Formats: sequence, C-alpha cells, structure tokens
Amino acid sequence: MTKFIQVTTTTETKEGALKIAQVILEKRLTACIQVIGPITSSYWWRGSIETAEEWLCIIKSREDLYKELVRTIRQLHPYDVPEILVTPVVAGDSDYLKWLDSELLGGKP
Repeated sequence: MTKFIQVTTTTETKEGALKIAQVILEKRLTACIQVIGPITSSYWWRGSIETAEEWLCIIKSREDLYKELVRTIRQLHPYDVPEILVTPVVAGDSDYLKWLDSELLGGKP
C-alpha cells in the first residue's frame, strides 16, 4: 500500500469546482486535480429524491494532508453536507508517485 489517496467531491458549478482546485493547488494539498462535468447526480436529500447537475473533482493527495484538505474543501464548499470520499491508492506508476509526492506540501523533491 502507498501513502497516497484520491479524494472526490462534487459541487454545483464549474466555477465552484475551479475555486476549490485553485485553492488546494496553491496550498499544495494536491499536485493534480481533475474537474469533470457537467455530470448528473441523483440522490436522497431530506426525504426526497433529487437530481442535479454537478461538477466532479478528482483530487490526488497524500494521507497526511487529508485533514487539512477536508478542512479547506469544507470552507470553500457551498453544500451543507459536501461529498468528500477518500480512496487509498494501492499501487501506481513509481515515477508518477514520486512526482506527486514532490509537488505536495512537505514532499520530497
């Protein structure tokens, strides 16, 4: 297992997703983030099924940055309960992971 994680979140606008991307990049909480969309999400909310257009953020980071990453996403996010899901990276190309580590806060060049 590696020390790297992939975090996903969705937001209601492209501008909101790009704002999250910019801030977490500037803080070096991610080395790479992809913004995908629009996507259609269907979900339960307050007793009803909702459908909304959203933008998906796929964030590459490291486990030790997770708490600050979540804190930053929550500060920027417009939702009452934002989706913030973490998937451990169990394997990856060694050159990519070295690059990823070197670009993150406290990483090794």
